[in-house]
Amino acid sequence: MDSLINVLVIAVPAIFAITVHEVAHGWAANQLGDPTAARLGRLSLNPLRHVDPVGTVLVPLALKLLGSPFLFGWAKPVPVNWRNLRHFRRDVALVAAAGPAANLGMLIGWSLLLGSAAAEASFIKDMCWTGVLFNATIMTLNLIPIPPLDGSRIVTAVLPARLAVVYNRLEPFGLVLTALLLFSGILGGLLGPMLGLVGKLVAALVG
Repeated sequence: MDSLINVLVIAVPAIFAITVHEVAHGWAANQLGDPTAARLGRLSLNPLRHVDPVGTVLVPLALKLLGSPFLFGWAKPVPVNWRNLRHFRRDVALVAAAGPAANLGMLIGWSLLLGSAAAEASFIKDMCWTGVLFNATIMTLNLIPIPPLDGSRIVTAVLPARLAVVYNRLEPFGLVLTALLLFSGILGGLLGPMLGLVGKLVAALVG
């Protein structure tokens, strides 16, 4: 029973955070002229439409069990046809920002629940803390401007066209670069100050 509770404490906030993150990208794209995700049924909150068994379940679970100070993962990215967007440069940035914004909203929601009477049960409190940590890490990690992370889409939208093309040539190497930064400890140094600000926000909300 304890094992099941431990899995739920991790899986519920992890799956919810990643699913809503992806749906937010697809919803924003649909509002801005690209219905690709909507037509493919990817605007559903059903996690089975978004879950990547490794990135959504195994990686967060392994990191939690290993005592990692960061929790992160990924889902199947929602498809976006950037050419359908009505105002390309502006809308690319808005679609990219929608995912981290959704994580910020969920982070606030978990924080408020943590500060409520409903969090008196220890497993609910643990789930709230996991939700805060997971959403904070996904939000801050995705804002780092390494292609194909969301932050790189925002940078692309403000760069001159020629520089944007050169910059996005990093995309095939982006995930490898991110992993190297993570395991070298450099990424932790970059995320630390941002997570510190998040911690102050949570403390203010919890009281």
